[in-house]
Amino acid sequence: MVWFMTESLEEYLAAAGEFLRSRPTENTVLVTIVETLRERGLTAFGEAAPLFGWWLSASGSVAGAFLQTPPKGVLLTAVPPRAAELLAESWPRERALSGVAAPEDVAGAFASAWRRRTGTSSRLWLRERLYRLGTLVPPRPAPAGRPRVADPTDRDLLVRWFTAFEREIGEVAGTAARRVDDRLAYGGCTLWERDGEPVSMAGLTRPAAGMVRVAPVHTPVVCRRRGYAGAVTAAVCRMALDAGAHDVLLFADLANPTSNGVYQRLGFEPVGEQVALLFGPASASATHATAPPV
Repeated sequence: MVWFMTESLEEYLAAAGEFLRSRPTENTVLVTIVETLRERGLTAFGEAAPLFGWWLSASGSVAGAFLQTPPKGVLLTAVPPRAAELLAESWPRERALSGVAAPEDVAGAFASAWRRRTGTSSRLWLRERLYRLGTLVPPRPAPAGRPRVADPTDRDLLVRWFTAFEREIGEVAGTAARRVDDRLAYGGCTLWERDGEPVSMAGLTRPAAGMVRVAPVHTPVVCRRRGYAGAVTAAVCRMALDAGAHDVLLFADLANPTSNGVYQRLGFEPVGEQVALLFGPASASATHATAPPV
């Protein structure tokens, strides 16, 4: 079992692209990050160079992959626990690492090996459930208002809302403007408006391998509990399906039963779970290893 690493996106895609695209639901985050890097360049998520890697099984075929866009943690596909341990053991010493996001057994194996190597402990930051849309069931009755695809005139509002979303989930601060500009470049953010005023938003990742992912979904505090989040989520799902998406996915924090309930009522069905672990003392919060960085 061997891990290969590179800072070349082209080399990564040549080696592991087919593996990632063959499992677009399971590998949704890596697939959509790769699409963003292809479109926006290697600095799409920050100035430091991303690191990519793939794992060859005993048969010589690609059977796992990872990527890291600093200061995020490493995002790791499902692999045998021993492969996760080998990755931790071979991680470049000059490259800081804030955490790991992966299926729970994989993340746990990586974190255990990381502690043996560095003496650094880990803690659970986030446990998420991945959902795939079955049959879309729009909310009934629908709240007042209508959806509208955001345009450049909405940039300042979106930056404020993306920033608020980052703060709420403990995400790495300071990336909102970069993420908004990316979404606006391909119409990847939709607003729900009431009486001409935006009251909620939902984003969509770029289509990749027939798949899109809803992210982020945010409603300002003063507008919550009125059904806007469910309505705007249903609207972007309908847009994605009409545009030809085969799979519409989203993640929900398992600590938030409200959002999980909303998504299930819209027709989303659970397909898997993953965790994000942070390395370092419990007070460390400057950088987070988060599963959905786009």
